[in-house]
Amino acid sequence: MSTTVSAKNGTWRNWGGNVTARPARQVEPASVAELAAAVRAAAEDGLRVKAVGTGHSFTSIAATDGVLIRPQLLAGIRGIDRDAMTVTVEAGTPLKRLNAALAREGLSLTNMGDIMEQTVSGAVSTGTHGTGRESGSIAAQIRGLELVTADGSVLTCSEKENPEVFAAARIGLGALGIVTALTFAVEPLFLLTAREEPMPLDRVLAEFDQLWAENEHFEFYWFPHTGSTNTKRNNRSAGPEQPVGQLTGWFEDEFLSNGVFQVAQWVGRGAPAAIPAIARVSSKALSARTYTDIPYKVFTSPRRVRFVEMEYAVPRAALADTLRELKTMVDRSGLRVSFPVEVRTAPADDITLSTASGRDSAYVAVHMFRGTPYHAYFTAAERIFTAHEGRPHWGKVHTRDAEYFSRVYPRFGEFTALRDRLDPERLFQNDYLRRVLGA
Repeated sequence: MSTTVSAKNGTWRNWGGNVTARPARQVEPASVAELAAAVRAAAEDGLRVKAVGTGHSFTSIAATDGVLIRPQLLAGIRGIDRDAMTVTVEAGTPLKRLNAALAREGLSLTNMGDIMEQTVSGAVSTGTHGTGRESGSIAAQIRGLELVTADGSVLTCSEKENPEVFAAARIGLGALGIVTALTFAVEPLFLLTAREEPMPLDRVLAEFDQLWAENEHFEFYWFPHTGSTNTKRNNRSAGPEQPVGQLTGWFEDEFLSNGVFQVAQWVGRGAPAAIPAIARVSSKALSARTYTDIPYKVFTSPRRVRFVEMEYAVPRAALADTLRELKTMVDRSGLRVSFPVEVRTAPADDITLSTASGRDSAYVAVHMFRGTPYHAYFTAAERIFTAHEGRPHWGKVHTRDAEYFSRVYPRFGEFTALRDRLDPERLFQNDYLRRVLGA
């Protein structure tokens, strides 16, 4: 039986603390039938509907003053097909739980983002991705999905069944219906060797094409106010397993990357003039290291320091110019930026509104510590990204609208036409979707 729950004072807040909403009611359905009934009831009451995962988006993509659906009870693995090498999982399952369950079965996703707190449906609906030369976002690994549409009917989609819905709904922004289950391609569990090492920014940019070509998964972090980066390459390995030692892991991942970093953010927020000095120390704190482990333990790391983020996908060929322009802007601006800039890549995919749709992409993510003014920095960064026809991550801060998206997404009209067909009354509409997709 679905339960109607109320948040504290009826207010919902996202993880970053920059979005709040006051839904008329919140529902936790325990089955797809209950979710469909909640959608029909909302339509009868004239209320709009949004589903929310863990609130890891920094945009108001999940905010509503209508019915907020929480899919936490729709969790767990429905089935594993070892012949097809797929796993079907309920929409509210956290990625963390999916990864652990697959590992127990000797299976793994091919690629992952760098955090796994999100629900599978929240992660794919906003285009969450990691970094990869051949392997794309989490949504690019979907082989089928189940969707409750505006009239309360349940639609199953794949390349063979409702293919036009499948093309769009893998990254559907919550605009086409509510995803209730996802089928992912999986492969036998494998090992990855990660090599992390500092490298000057100039060298990374000069050798970027080579670093990208030589590694299955390459990414780097640039520390503003310095010429330093920390690089990470992940490649498949025959083993043996050599995980990060418990003490080393605690020291580097918890103490330095979360504990000391948190203190540095507090200091920087209180005394912005100290930030360049802190950045120089931070960029030197992490030393080179190599370790080998199962994929999700290499791809992901804990993120306990809360922040607000903007991320844009630019054509991969434009990355070096984009980053040099970003560095020049920060150096000249008088801004004090205490968070590193994260750079990753993805190959072109065939998902209608994927940030990598139809083009090889590089992702540039800028962050600010939660509670620190970020508008000046993000506005200046966004000017650089949009000059390169950048596409913002759907779940991260940006100011773009439907008019802009119709220019940078060749298949934008295909998505909005499908939305007109599946949700003509705009049951799943909110202010964010009105802005990014048009009314």
